[in-house]
Amino acid sequence: MKIDVNGEMRDIAATSVDAALAELGWGGARVATALNGEFLPKAARADTALRDGDRLEVLAPMQGG
Repeated sequence: MKIDVNGEMRDIAATSVDAALAELGWGGARVATALNGEFLPKAARADTALRDGDRLEVLAPMQGG
């Protein structure tokens, strides 16, 4: 299926947000997620199904100063 990940269309095999994060290289990383503009808590990622055309935003904390 094709989903929008951080503004870029990606073709993925995963069917849940948790699996998509792993497939896209964020598995185990501390990130914040939003699906179709709504915040998605970490506890809900495994049970949240993805659909073709969904918009997933993934934000990782950065250090700097």
